Amino acid sequence: MGCQVSKLVNEPAAGPLGTAVSLPARSLASDLARGAMLLLIALAHAHMYLYGHPTGFRGYDLTGDPIDRVVAALQVLMVDARALPMFAALFGYGLVQLANRQLAAGAGWPDVRRLLRRRSRWLIAFGFAHALLLFFGDILATYGLLALILAGMVRARDRVLLWVAGLWILVFAAIAMVPAWALIAEGSPPLPTSVESPIEAVGQRLAVWAGLGPMLALDIVTPFLLGIWAARRRLLDEPGRHRVLLARVATAGIAITILGGTPLALIDSRLWTDWTTGTAVLAYAVHSVTGIAGGLAYAALAGLVAHRVADAPGRVTTALAACGQRSLTCYLLQSVAFVALFAPFTLGLGGRLGDAGASALAIGTWLTTVLLAEQMRRVGWRGPAEQLLRRLTYTARRTTPLREPSIR
Repeated sequence: MGCQVSKLVNEPAAGPLGTAVSLPARSLASDLARGAMLLLIALAHAHMYLYGHPTGFRGYDLTGDPIDRVVAALQVLMVDARALPMFAALFGYGLVQLANRQLAAGAGWPDVRRLLRRRSRWLIAFGFAHALLLFFGDILATYGLLALILAGMVRARDRVLLWVAGLWILVFAAIAMVPAWALIAEGSPPLPTSVESPIEAVGQRLAVWAGLGPMLALDIVTPFLLGIWAARRRLLDEPGRHRVLLARVATAGIAITILGGTPLALIDSRLWTDWTTGTAVLAYAVHSVTGIAGGLAYAALAGLVAHRVADAPGRVTTALAACGQRSLTCYLLQSVAFVALFAPFTLGLGGRLGDAGASALAIGTWLTTVLLAEQMRRVGWRGPAEQLLRRLTYTARRTTPLREPSIR
């Protein structure tokens, strides 16, 4: 089905141009997905702050005790390379929502495209600051770069979206083999999180981030485009109408991600030790590619849950949605907490804990951000990072901030 600019407008504007819409008007499924996604992000990032031990393909300690090995296996199977594509799909979904709202308010496509690109440039700036001060594995700049380059895909025909998304999987599979070959040939390099001087850590974080960010952008093209496709059908805005499709995506996606992730999980947990170089490289590539299915499955599960609880969301649902509404703020707070807990120039827990301990702290950090987000919801505060991004995005040329959602 083709998609002209007019066909992007699949919801009415909530009011005259210049009015904002309150947070309750947002998609519950999207916010739930983002709130849950931040748990996966925390789990995927926490072990990267550990140091003083050899690591495997996904950065887990190869000398940990049995509990650490089990945690590593489970996270390789269900978290690593699964959270990133989920985030990418939600980001693409949100980009269409933002474009639709502006178009419905009377803006033309050239103005909307400029708005999307301006927001993308500010995301890159946020990501630079994040990498500079806190974490070399920043993903904000990655998504900003992706949207800056592919903003025009918001109005591409469905056939183009699906063909590019499908063909890019082949490109991604080839790209995914590169880090595996490098790790086998050269071993795992020391991460910037092990640097004892906070000044030296800044330079090393930026150096790693500069090389990692563009590679990550190449990794998430397919889920980003599929998120655009899903937004056109309002899969998460109207999950009740798409229950069958969401259930199929969730079931098939989880099955694919488990099957595709098992070989690398066995390798990284040291349950499989007689692997060859070729086998390991293939396992790494298959793990990465099938992670796309896992990320989409998690987003679909959020849609099914949202449909189930939509009439009477409880405290847990409301708090998770509040976290999703403030996902940029909560994402940055995770990095602040991890530096405070793990860095050798702060509490130094990164040199004393194993993977299980790091994951436990990741869960605790995520729960803390959920509680903080819920408190902000109760007093009517938007996330401070969301407010800043919103203000910076709309100040140029006095663009009207109509129903701007939080970071996708």
